[in-house]
Amino acid sequence: MKKFDVIVIGAGAAGLFCAAQAGQAGLKVLLVDNGKKPGRKILMSGGGRCNFTNLYAEPGAYLSANPHFCKSALARYTQWDFIDLVGRYGIAWHEKTLGQLFCDESAQQIVDMLMAECEKGQVTLRLRSEILNIVRDDDGYTLSLNGDEVRTSALVVASGGLSMPGLGASPFGYKVARQFGLPVLPTRAGLVPFTLHKPQLAQFQTLSGVSVAAVISAENGVSFRENLLFTHRGLSGPAVLQISSYWQPGEWVTVNLVPDADLAAFLDERRSAQPDQSLKNALAQQLPKRLVEILQSEGQIPDVTLRQLNVRQQEALVDLLTNWRVQPNGTEGYRTAEVTLGGVDTHALSSRTMEAREVPGLYFIGEVVDVTGWLGGYNFQWAWSSAWACAQALQERHGAA
Repeated sequence: MKKFDVIVIGAGAAGLFCAAQAGQAGLKVLLVDNGKKPGRKILMSGGGRCNFTNLYAEPGAYLSANPHFCKSALARYTQWDFIDLVGRYGIAWHEKTLGQLFCDESAQQIVDMLMAECEKGQVTLRLRSEILNIVRDDDGYTLSLNGDEVRTSALVVASGGLSMPGLGASPFGYKVARQFGLPVLPTRAGLVPFTLHKPQLAQFQTLSGVSVAAVISAENGVSFRENLLFTHRGLSGPAVLQISSYWQPGEWVTVNLVPDADLAAFLDERRSAQPDQSLKNALAQQLPKRLVEILQSEGQIPDVTLRQLNVRQQEALVDLLTNWRVQPNGTEGYRTAEVTLGGVDTHALSSRTMEAREVPGLYFIGEVVDVTGWLGGYNFQWAWSSAWACAQALQERHGAA
């Protein structure tokens, strides 16, 4: 039976980085994954260019039942540390918007970098390996891998969440947590498009592909200012993905469709300049023309000239377009969700080491933990930070150099 100092389950962002760091500290590391290749989610992230971190990553951008938990790891391994690593590998990158950093070329560069880091640490990688059983005794853990058995004194679970099952996502990490008595908080899809109820879907379906700048707010007061995209299923785009993490079934969201203008002042100015211009044409200067036409066909925008628009109609119109209320039917679910909300309860883990408080030698990092970031590189930063914190703890545990 082969023995390792550390076995890491899951060759995604957190698992690869943790294995590399632990290996480079002199530990004998086995990295296990059930897939055909490492870093599958990394490869498809950011449209294939990997939004690998965010310049503004800080604890306030993360959701958790224990909001203080992420602070230690994020402070000890920052976005600047990862940017420095990317720079050492000569990977060119650019800021897209709102601090989001992407590779100039390909997400494959990040996977190649992580694999090179693992090679530096002489990490043993086993792909297409299903873990059939985990047994713990006083000396550590025995894992059954496709009929083979391996042992370790330290087991790191970096198996991810339930988002994107097509890339191998599974509840495996939650099962391991429950096996060893750790609480797991309810999970749901995060950073995910909304679906609409049939009447509203029928109304807006023809707008599929139309994008508009918006400020979108949840019932708890959280809001985001980004683009909203109409789709053939409902609503998507960065603003919707962001707010979906704060939305609960049955709740409403409120959308300001003209965040860059004082709509009442704009209409007054246009009325003075061109009183006989149709309201529809005036609004098309602020909104996509197709959206204006649909709202008019539904009777929500009067078919009048600016001169004919009375005070009450204008007030109602401004309220409609700046406080458009939508009650989503639901979300598209884990199939298209970028992350999983909920997961292993962080109250059961050490925020400094990621180790289970009551189960020595058992660690949880990355998406499997109840820490979920905003859209835009925040979740990758949590992967790097939690992996680094765990690797430091492993190093201390084994007294490695």
